[in-house]
Amino acid sequence: MGAAVETKLPEIVLSGLTMPLILRPAAPVSDEELMSFSRQNKPFRIEKNAEGEIVMMTPVGGQGGYWETFVASELFFWAKENGGMAFSSNVGFNLPDGSTLSPDASWVSQQQWNALTKKQQAGYPPLCPEFVVEILSASDSRQLLETKMHVWMANGAKLAWMIDPYGATLRIYRAGREMELLERPDSVEADEVVPGFRLSTARLWDEA
Repeated sequence: MGAAVETKLPEIVLSGLTMPLILRPAAPVSDEELMSFSRQNKPFRIEKNAEGEIVMMTPVGGQGGYWETFVASELFFWAKENGGMAFSSNVGFNLPDGSTLSPDASWVSQQQWNALTKKQQAGYPPLCPEFVVEILSASDSRQLLETKMHVWMANGAKLAWMIDPYGATLRIYRAGREMELLERPDSVEADEVVPGFRLSTARLWDEA
């Protein structure tokens, strides 16, 4: 774990600090404050956990950014043809447990999305995507990412994939079922949550 600091989101000097850095605000942080803090501290990745703590993480490198873009774009083009809303890692979601998390790629059904107001759609959408994808990067802790997968499922995700390009594995989490581990699959196809979406994963292992 990184260092923990009691704060109300001040300006901080990040050089030399251990990541992830956990900030403990003196009072609850609003969506507007979190957005402002995120803009001020680009390119660091910033989320809020269920305890209200702000978690600052090292940005991904070039290879990790490529993997994220590849997966998110494949999902985007599928959604364009089949419906729903696909998102990249730049979008944070306000989950039922009070956390604000950003998956590397995600999909929300049109029904869920249309139920939101325009203001909710413009901010951190107050919902959990039905489908999320997380990709292990060089700066990620595998254990922390596995914990995050359980948080997604506990908050209402129906299907979640955790991709580990370094170990050439893909973990599939489904609501109400045991996790399934695939080793170096050439491709993986989603189930009825996003029917027909297939991701060619062989290129991820070849480029790790």
